[in-house]
Amino acid sequence: MMSAIRPATVEDVPVILQMIHELAVYEKEPDAVRNTPEMLAGVLFGENPRVFAAMAENEAGVVRGFALWFLNYSTWEGVHGIYLEDLYVTPEARGEGHGKALLQHLAATAVERGYARVEWSVLDWNEPSINFYKKLGAFPMEEWSTFRLTGEALESFGTAREAHVLG
Repeated sequence: MMSAIRPATVEDVPVILQMIHELAVYEKEPDAVRNTPEMLAGVLFGENPRVFAAMAENEAGVVRGFALWFLNYSTWEGVHGIYLEDLYVTPEARGEGHGKALLQHLAATAVERGYARVEWSVLDWNEPSINFYKKLGAFPMEEWSTFRLTGEALESFGTAREAHVLG
């Protein structure tokens, strides 16, 4: 199967959100998605968007997957990179090249724009994805751990005013 990659449009918002929910189920967090069509449309297509999405379609024009990404920045390299937030291919279309095509699209975007890297996170137990990424030449950042501040800890820490913020 051939995969055509195109930028997402506002008409894609419902299918992107559906796939986000499917991804949450796959990642064993079925009740974690709070995103809405309005929120997603706002970040992707509102004034000055900072989040981007690409769609993978099969030869018949049926959407089979998506990649959602945003820019990060490397202080060491002095240039932007791409952070891939979500890569998802529908179960019935896996193995048809859509995931690879989406990642190649992001890599080509990074190269064309002079970005230093494409990065993403993967769950430790997701061996099929880890093996797929390694086949593409990607490697795990084994000396690095991801940290997250969220929920009550974020609220508590974010509202504590122990230091003065200037400006």
